[in-house]
Amino acid sequence: MDLQELFLRRQSCRDFTQEAVSTDDVLYCLEAARLAPSACNAQPYHLIVCRGDTALAVAAATQGMGMNGFTKNVPCFVVVAEDDYNRTAAVGSRLKGQDYRSVDIGLAVSQLCLMAEERGLGSCILGWFDEAKLQNLLHTQRRIRLVVALGHAAEGYPIRKKQRKPLSELVEFR
Repeated sequence: MDLQELFLRRQSCRDFTQEAVSTDDVLYCLEAARLAPSACNAQPYHLIVCRGDTALAVAAATQGMGMNGFTKNVPCFVVVAEDDYNRTAAVGSRLKGQDYRSVDIGLAVSQLCLMAEERGLGSCILGWFDEAKLQNLLHTQRRIRLVVALGHAAEGYPIRKKQRKPLSELVEFR
């Protein structure tokens, strides 16, 4: 599939089967994240793959206040934790008052999700989770920035036409 088709097909999946995701598929997606551009090539993130009982515990940590009930069936999560900048990116961030880590994490997660789609997997980027529970579960003090649900979409999961703003509302030429 070409890149434009990939952009059109990829959507957030909220109905997964419990079928395991192969290690090869997970590694393929992680490699895409690793190759994402980042400020000064710092790659300021740490990716934690969670399956089995750990995935069940991650799912529970994403379900507060009635949110993300679908995660109970997700067989694999990639927890994305923030890591330190390299020296050059740290200096640039301070001098320019920019948080490059958030951008870098977003790029890596975007590429991971696109590769999941290419492999026939569903994905959903989650920003709603109990960070303290995840840190305790995963034995880390790093900030948890995102959790990516990864798995096989349930039979007939709808592929809808994307609802996006028109370019005219997003772009201006000067």
